[in-house]
Amino acid sequence: MSKMFADCPLCNARQSVEVTTKTEKIPYFGEIMESTMLCRECGYKHADTICIDQKEPVKYTLIVSKDNLNARVVKSQSTTITIPEIGLKVEPGPQSQGYVSNVEGVLNRFEKAVKTALSWSEEDHVKQNAVRILEDIEKVKNGQKEVTLVMEDPFGHSIVMDDTAVRSELTVEEIKNLKTGFATFENEELEINDDD
Repeated sequence: MSKMFADCPLCNARQSVEVTTKTEKIPYFGEIMESTMLCRECGYKHADTICIDQKEPVKYTLIVSKDNLNARVVKSQSTTITIPEIGLKVEPGPQSQGYVSNVEGVLNRFEKAVKTALSWSEEDHVKQNAVRILEDIEKVKNGQKEVTLVMEDPFGHSIVMDDTAVRSELTVEEIKNLKTGFATFENEELEINDDD
């Protein structure tokens, strides 16, 4: 573990932020570095976890049905997740974090993001699209609709643990087309940071 001091980005107090970093091995992710920042003047806090190990770029494709909603999903902070049938795509943002969940948990995260976007939007066509997406997510969770879950990770830390998941390597072209920054609903002007 290492410690250092820096100026606060919030209150600008000189050398008031204690920055602590440490590395450790985590199952599925490999070696990670955890960092925390805490300002003793204003109380500003920030924590981040970064995967240090780099693996081969990977893509997982899973046909989601009622039978595999409990399939384990390991999503790294660099992963793009797409469900093309309902027009959902989440790309890593500046505060994007990795998590371990299951397919239903991924759907719940999408649902939460869509509800947040719905509350922000004032445009009728965007609201109608969000309501349709919420209905589709509910149908998937209830086993009334099958969709494709696609996870693309240029650093290879993500995994979908299900016998029916198809693992493939990302091509150079696919890697070039992966974006970072915002979660978007395809073909709509609705953006949300993947910073949960």
